[in-house]
Amino acid sequence: MARISKERLAKALEQEKTISAEDLAKVKGLAESMAKPIRSFIFKTPDEEGMSFTTHTIPSDDGVPLEAWYIPAKEKSDKLVIFNHALPMCRAGFPGHFGMPWAGFDAVEIDFVIQYKHLTDAGYNVLTYDFRNHGNSGAANNGVAGVGNFEWRDCVGVKKWVNGHPELSKMKVALYSQCLGADSQYRAMLERPELFENVKCMVNPLVVNMPFIFDAFSELYGINQYQELIDLELIKLGGFTAEEMQAANWASAVKVPTFVMQVKNDEWTRQPHDGMKTFDALVNAPEKEIFWLDSTKRFRDGYNWFGKEPKMILDFLAKYMG
Repeated sequence: MARISKERLAKALEQEKTISAEDLAKVKGLAESMAKPIRSFIFKTPDEEGMSFTTHTIPSDDGVPLEAWYIPAKEKSDKLVIFNHALPMCRAGFPGHFGMPWAGFDAVEIDFVIQYKHLTDAGYNVLTYDFRNHGNSGAANNGVAGVGNFEWRDCVGVKKWVNGHPELSKMKVALYSQCLGADSQYRAMLERPELFENVKCMVNPLVVNMPFIFDAFSELYGINQYQELIDLELIKLGGFTAEEMQAANWASAVKVPTFVMQVKNDEWTRQPHDGMKTFDALVNAPEKEIFWLDSTKRFRDGYNWFGKEPKMILDFLAKYMG
């Protein structure tokens, strides 16, 4: 099956001939912001919230070095949460409060460190890391983000490292995988199901299907009529079409109890269509639930929700982690 149909390609090439220079710049900018996202930096560390931690370099399944923190629980524990971040973030969160260029994406701070504090205080050890082309991890695939199509190898590498660790391999495991992290985790479960058979449950904030993201963003930019051309630009950058970057493509591989959170009126995607497409595709999850946060702000409120309101997720983890 062609990555882009003949009809869709022909339409994209026709759009390329007639689009204004201003709109073409917007199309290219939108495609590049997703296919080659800016790197966030480590602006906060666990010790700032009173947690001890160690730093590790974990090889992805294809050898890309992934920079990670292991943060032990406040009291000795046999429970581990593997925490995956979103695009274009890092294990610390998102430094939109540091100004440009990050503020150009959204001028807000997203603090994951306080979320680790909630987890460690509740009795969970935490392993968190930067995906390839994010944070301090290695560059790969010409810097292109695949929204799961490359990054699943990082999820696999981290789980193999955990399975081979003398202490972590004996722990009960839960996954906290959001946005890019959720898409990547689903694909990893499809590609290497045997690695995740011992996972007790998974939390998925803001899992995404990229056609809805591009539809919403392009409308904000006034270029909604150029979806085919956006796909063409993504391919030319070495990336993937919107249809190829969808959690729903791989959701049937999820075979663990799953908690999904979405922003109810998310201005950056199309809800409830985006969230429900994935939720409905979780056909093999033995139990699943979805929570709709009453907001329009994906970054400010969605990714910070667990940091501010931890009870619902902690209750879900406790149910399955014992």
